[in-house]
Amino acid sequence: MNTRSTPFPDLAADLATKRVVVTGAVGVIGGWIADAFAGCGSRLLLSDARHDRLTALVGSGRWSDASQVDVHGCDLTDTASLSGLVDRIGDTFGAPDIVVNNAGIYPHGPLLDLATEDWQEVLDINLTAPFVITRDTARLMISEGVEGSVVNIASGAAVTVAPGGVAYSVSKAALAMFTRGAALELAPHRIRVNAVGPGFAPGSEVSELDDAYIERMLSRIPLGRTSGPGDAASMVLYLASSAASFITGALFHVDGGRVAGAGL
Repeated sequence: MNTRSTPFPDLAADLATKRVVVTGAVGVIGGWIADAFAGCGSRLLLSDARHDRLTALVGSGRWSDASQVDVHGCDLTDTASLSGLVDRIGDTFGAPDIVVNNAGIYPHGPLLDLATEDWQEVLDINLTAPFVITRDTARLMISEGVEGSVVNIASGAAVTVAPGGVAYSVSKAALAMFTRGAALELAPHRIRVNAVGPGFAPGSEVSELDDAYIERMLSRIPLGRTSGPGDAASMVLYLASSAASFITGALFHVDGGRVAGAGL
């Protein structure tokens, strides 16, 4: 009888000293996820294209609860830069225990005005980068016998679409399917792959949203508020922990009922 599961672990104790990679750590959701792991005492390798901002945040002591914090600047649209990130992960950790593919962009605008290069940038950052990072860190995990966890940050847009968000929805729907396929292929190596769809959290510097759009989105959330620091991050911690040792290939929406009420 397999008794390896841990039904009710102390998440902080379970994740303390775990080697964790988070991309897009300067962003709203990425920062909250990094906060959550830091609070558990995990070792962090945080990546973002805005390296100066990331360095400044570390210098300010934002993640001082972590046992160790390293930062790396990475352009996820650039193949050489992606390879450099994977090399840095290997140099820092050997193999990570947990990888959170969080970085993403959300350009909002009409399909007829969408330039081909903008479409490609969305796919490069939201889909191709998670594929490359997952594939290459899984190779590190396998080589060192690490039973790791990958959490892809998806979206309610993986299962819904609205005018102005076609490229984003396509990228996140594909990321959800990639999550399922990767989970199946990596399961024999005891590497779990799941996805979290965070609730709407305005404040991104990369994909700015106007006030009218924010109000419209808020009106569609049944629980009546936008996402906060403890929402999606708590689900990420859970999926990364031993409490979720029997969960792989799943997408969890932590969105205040937004997807459930999408047809209303």
